[in-house]
Amino acid sequence: LQTRMQSLQPDPKAQYRSVYEALKKIVLTEGFWRPLRGINVTMLGAGPAHAMYFACYEKMKKSLSDTFQHGGNSHLANGIAGSVATLLHDAVMNPAEVVKQRMQMFNSPYKSVLACIRTVQRTEGFGAFYRSYTTQLTMNVPFQAIHFITYEFMQEQINPHREYNPRSHIVSGAAWPVPAAATTPLDVCKTLLNTQENMALSSVNISGHLSGMVNAFKTVYQLGGIAGYFRGVQARVIYQMPSTAIAWSVYEFFKYFLTKHRLEKRTSL
Repeated sequence: LQTRMQSLQPDPKAQYRSVYEALKKIVLTEGFWRPLRGINVTMLGAGPAHAMYFACYEKMKKSLSDTFQHGGNSHLANGIAGSVATLLHDAVMNPAEVVKQRMQMFNSPYKSVLACIRTVQRTEGFGAFYRSYTTQLTMNVPFQAIHFITYEFMQEQINPHREYNPRSHIVSGAAWPVPAAATTPLDVCKTLLNTQENMALSSVNISGHLSGMVNAFKTVYQLGGIAGYFRGVQARVIYQMPSTAIAWSVYEFFKYFLTKHRLEKRTSL
């Protein structure tokens, strides 16, 4: 839904006024499973991406916290660790995001993930999968830094003993709609770079492929003015809050489960 609503020059049949209207219209006209197109490539990339993401974050957070604030919780360390973890995460997820968004566009010509990868590789080259990488990092590095700082701060307030507490992890993980809304302009630019929306680019006489964050910003403004930067903001916030809450809950559960299992193994020896 977010990809569709961020389209700058959509087909008249793919114009939506709200998230609910978009979901209803897509399901009725394109089928029940249409909103889930591209989910397989997202799942394929999400496993290794999140494994590196959280492993890097935990390792760096502990090392930097000992350096900045020995024995304590340093928000600066959390922010830096989150930023570095984002570099690794996005390196894996960016190509998956390109494929997913191209498959989710209205009247997408791609029948499968493999067909999309092959066509993009053949017609645009390998660089097409990383055309939005700098924009993604410009958005995600400060976004994720704030995210990790906010999460750890919330945990200090509602779960000071840092015990496994699913409710506290859900609340802390979901408590950041403002950063999600504030970074929407960069997300709109990223979507344009990923999808290379033909109708939008031809309407401003851009031939070939759009590249670069600055060019994307200019093009979005040409097509939609200031309002264009906030297309899909509602869908972005609605998506980000539960997704981060679920990600942190699952991560904290496995962290608790593995730590508990390791301690039980040590005591039994």
